[in-house]
Amino acid sequence: MDALGSKRRHRWVPRWADAKAWRRVGLASPWRRGILAALCGALPALAFPAPSWWWFAYVALVPWLLLARSAPTGRRAALDGWLGGLGFMVAVHHWLLPSLHVFTLVIAALLGLLWAPWGWLVRHLLGGTPSSGRAATALLVLPSGWLMVELVRSWEGLGGPWGLLGSSQWQVEPALRLASVGGVWLVSALVVAVNTGVAVLVAHRGARVPAVAGLVAVGAATTAAWTWSPRPEPAGDVRVAVVQPGVMNGIDSADQRFAREEALTRSLAGRDLDLVVWGESSVGHDLTERPDLAGRITALSRQVGADILVNVDARRSDQPGIFKSSVLVGPQGPTGDRYDKMRLVPFGEYVPARSLLGWATSVGKAAGEDRRRGDRPVVMTIGQGQGQGPGQRQGQALRVGPLVCFESAFPDMSRHLTREGAQLLLAQSATSTFQHSWAPEQHASLAAVRAAETGRPMVHATLTGVSAVYGPSGERVGAPLGTSASSTAQYDVPLATGTTPYVRFGDWPVHAALVVLALLCAAEGARAFRRPAPERPAPHARTAHGSPARPAR
Repeated sequence: MDALGSKRRHRWVPRWADAKAWRRVGLASPWRRGILAALCGALPALAFPAPSWWWFAYVALVPWLLLARSAPTGRRAALDGWLGGLGFMVAVHHWLLPSLHVFTLVIAALLGLLWAPWGWLVRHLLGGTPSSGRAATALLVLPSGWLMVELVRSWEGLGGPWGLLGSSQWQVEPALRLASVGGVWLVSALVVAVNTGVAVLVAHRGARVPAVAGLVAVGAATTAAWTWSPRPEPAGDVRVAVVQPGVMNGIDSADQRFAREEALTRSLAGRDLDLVVWGESSVGHDLTERPDLAGRITALSRQVGADILVNVDARRSDQPGIFKSSVLVGPQGPTGDRYDKMRLVPFGEYVPARSLLGWATSVGKAAGEDRRRGDRPVVMTIGQGQGQGPGQRQGQALRVGPLVCFESAFPDMSRHLTREGAQLLLAQSATSTFQHSWAPEQHASLAAVRAAETGRPMVHATLTGVSAVYGPSGERVGAPLGTSASSTAQYDVPLATGTTPYVRFGDWPVHAALVVLALLCAAEGARAFRRPAPERPAPHARTAHGSPARPAR
């Protein structure tokens, strides 16, 4: 009877979750297994825009987990982790290939190494026949390990936090509520926890109790966040217009773009606006050096009755080098409010270690000259002394926090601006180089996550689309401007007050993940210390024909 029960338990395990089954289908070949690992790692990219299969994120890691747990050795599991990470990085950054060419693969291979320890952990905790305790531990440790990977690669020098797993949930209201509690980090951790629970259910029936318990815990956490986390308090609205000129090519594209932006802005007269936002690099000359351009923007501000936030991509007259700067222009001219972009795109706006990696400019479209960095965030005041518009409640001015381009991917930047008093977050972007890829929609979706994290609405204005606006809970406001549009859009953006738990407590899920991994290391160290030392081999026996001095032969 026991043997029969054992056979039944063994048969329950799906064939594709068993290490022997992997070998039977030809994965004993390291090359085939490596290709499969890269493909498994690439699957989560489908959860992001443009496919935007958000639901797929909750099972997309399962094939990768099952492959790594079936590895014959820990070294092979680490290799599966590395190759899966390479596949993931290529998939979520594939739109860089036309610009960086082979260098995209080099960067992906280097960043993929971050997943090698994670692959080893998968096999260590889920390999073989995991006990209930090991399965329960995996539900905490594997999400924590994933967060460490996301944290390290979020450093701007390594490319920044593009493709964080939690960002794939930008249109899911319960997930956005979780983001208000623990940022995108908490959403990422819970998505990985769900994948781990599903993998345990598939691979080992005996550990179904902790797996189900983990899935229930994720549901309970989401429900608790939905019920108890504070919601933004409505505080009126502000009327914002976005100007999107569209694609301009050629030697005089900067002048063409300015003329188109000027014409589009002029069409906004009489709309009772509070603010007009132009995209990144919307002005190609320093306004101090070109007072004629400053005068034209000033005249537009008087005509539409609102401040205009432009973005200047040019060599400064008062400092050496090229800056990307958000500049506010009002009816009386530039107000003096200026934000210089602080976090630059590696290879796109500067080449790290140019003396060593400068050759990247010869194989792709890497920056020929490094842009210069700003040194501080800026909260600007708009509408000061201009009367009372829809967003200027009882004559009060509005405080806005500008970000430039991929700075909208960094949770800490929008959080800092909110703590400094920003009521509205603004991102000026340009993705025209990647116009026909997934990049424009992915970039726009990040604004929804930043809005939910901070409880502040966010405007994402671009040169060539996708331009979009999101309310204080991450909900979409109005219709976006797609990549084919050369037009304007007007939005009544709801404002809010209050402080989200994420703004108040910061990146606490990352700190919790560090504690979990530290406890795992301590437990493994203690287990190794308690493990009995291997017995020393007994000395050779002496015989009548030998002695220690002259052993017998």
